[in-house]
Amino acid sequence: MDSSVLKLDTSKQNIYSLSLTELQEVCKKPYQAKQIYHWLYVRYEKDFAKMSNLPKDFRERLQLEYSAQNLELLTQEVSQDGTRKYLFQTRDNHTFESVCIKMRDKKLDENSKIIEGEKYTFCISSQIGCKVGCAFCSTAKGGFVRDLTSGEIVEQVLNLKKYNNLAPEKRVNIVYMGMGEPLNNFDNLIHAIKILSTLDGLSISPKRQTISTSGISPRIHDLGKQNLGVQLAISLHAVDDTLRSKLIPMNKTYNIQSVIDAVRAFPIDTRKRVMFEYLVIKDVNDDIASAKKLLKLLNGIKAKVNLILFNPHSGTKFQRPEESKVRVFADFLTNKGLLTTIRESKGIDISAACGQLREKTRSRQGQGQNVSYET
Repeated sequence: MDSSVLKLDTSKQNIYSLSLTELQEVCKKPYQAKQIYHWLYVRYEKDFAKMSNLPKDFRERLQLEYSAQNLELLTQEVSQDGTRKYLFQTRDNHTFESVCIKMRDKKLDENSKIIEGEKYTFCISSQIGCKVGCAFCSTAKGGFVRDLTSGEIVEQVLNLKKYNNLAPEKRVNIVYMGMGEPLNNFDNLIHAIKILSTLDGLSISPKRQTISTSGISPRIHDLGKQNLGVQLAISLHAVDDTLRSKLIPMNKTYNIQSVIDAVRAFPIDTRKRVMFEYLVIKDVNDDIASAKKLLKLLNGIKAKVNLILFNPHSGTKFQRPEESKVRVFADFLTNKGLLTTIRESKGIDISAACGQLREKTRSRQGQGQNVSYET
């Protein structure tokens, strides 16, 4: 992996923010856009001068006007289970995190022939910081700085493939569950999804891209109208408005019922389910009474519940629940016919929760917290 310090030029446009159609408008000949896409997304090349099948004068123009090096890798942490967390710095000197999660190891038969390949999921950030301010989230500590551009979203995916030595054709799943609320960065998110799914680029099908939202009801409706074919995940975490408003202040504006109504209207592939993420916190929402309310709440929705054991971080008042109690919770839902899984904890020996690595690095550098501002 090339971890050399990048010279980030803020005067140049991020090349990864251009769709294939937009890039064709830049090129004198439309086929050159596909050549550039091949260099960027198949060859992982960031130096325009090395794009040898392009005319020299055009390469020089690209070098002057565009940048393919917009994120600097500051640090990374590697877990014993293979999870890798990356801290990137932007051209305006802010930081955000991305995670590569190895979901499955390669499986070989007795003749060392590959039966199943490795399975990877990329957890991608959509903002620097977050406006939502969930009580349990480490990202909220740093406040909200700004949205990531579509190019920054795309480039972090590309970098994760490159840094993990994954072949261009290697399929990966993307979950927009990193720092930030994806639907608060709606336009950049949609544009990035379209670029990432371009067949001449990374070719990551929208069906392999999951948008996780804290429940901005109007934006869920807007997302449905885009008809992208992406998967939807709802960060629910509570079954009544009183508790959910304490955990997720935004619930005071978009309550549980408004979220459920938006989900019912969302176009879902008949083979897929809407995922409801439920962060299980000790003595807060881990009781059977909550499980019963959850079952009733999701009645009639083709849903999957993903139970997530809270991962403690510095400064939090919440605690990790007992695994036996979570199992009872899961078994109750399963026995009632609601598809339920317990998410296997990944990267628990490193800065696993969103925002932990960023805050730890900032504290070490004596930077304190960011000042929030709107863009």
